[in-house]
Amino acid sequence: PDISVPDGKNEVDNVVVSKHGLIDTKNTLDHLEITEDIDIDLASKIAGSRFSVLKGDIAKLQRALISFMIDNAIKNGYEEYYLPFIANKESLTSTGQLPKFEDDLFKINEKLYLIPTAEVPLTNIFSGDIIDESSLPIHLVAYSACFRSEAGSYGKDVKGLIRQHQFNKVELVKISTPISSKIEHESLTNDACKILDKLELPYRVVLLCSGDTSFSSYKTYDLEVWLPSEESYREISSCSNFNDFQSRRANIRYKDNNKIEYVHTLNGSGLAVGRTLVAILENYQQKDGSVKIPTVLRPYLNNLEYLK
Repeated sequence: PDISVPDGKNEVDNVVVSKHGLIDTKNTLDHLEITEDIDIDLASKIAGSRFSVLKGDIAKLQRALISFMIDNAIKNGYEEYYLPFIANKESLTSTGQLPKFEDDLFKINEKLYLIPTAEVPLTNIFSGDIIDESSLPIHLVAYSACFRSEAGSYGKDVKGLIRQHQFNKVELVKISTPISSKIEHESLTNDACKILDKLELPYRVVLLCSGDTSFSSYKTYDLEVWLPSEESYREISSCSNFNDFQSRRANIRYKDNNKIEYVHTLNGSGLAVGRTLVAILENYQQKDGSVKIPTVLRPYLNNLEYLK
């Protein structure tokens, strides 16, 4: 880990870097109690547990969030990609999901898996490549469905949209030189924070300790959004600098004059769409049962102000 990563055994030893927005302790309804347009029973009929069907305005709100997140990334200099939702074993090994987290993946056959995040295909665009230094840093963004078995999760974590087998995410990925990766990490984290700022959702930034940092990560910030129904913060983005861990596995290098070196890779959610949807429903619910639409999303919803 980076020297700035605090020593610790687990999440209890993580350090809160900053808090943003005002939290509301009055609303106690969760997102499934606020709207009937998130249908868990229908999803169970179609596919089984830990899936959901979104209907009507809630489905439109999810689509608005995806477009809003991607549009903001593009304004911040990221190039948009649309990629396969299936990846081969080599790609998942390169980014650190295999072999350690195979139990959390949906395996299609001996060579192919459903992706757990768009980080996998985005990073592997450059696997085996030698990039000219003049092209760095590279900033990429992609929306994808994500698939995880969530082995071992239970209780309130599997209720509603919080922890599902299939969920949506907008992913930010950066490829940089070693000398600039720390600056790029702070910038990427700030880009994810701006989404929450514009949506006016209360959140905090947490620096993970050594014991809670992924084995492949050099340094990680978690962004945690406030959920009134739980009276607690929930992770909505994890922004990591992987140093040269992934680039060594994927053999991604760059040419500095006549010298060949490994790049540094970075990524973070910008943001997890389902959890953002939950945060909006719970933080924007009104006394009359309606939900106010954040101002920045209204142009994506024909200027709709409230969900009735």
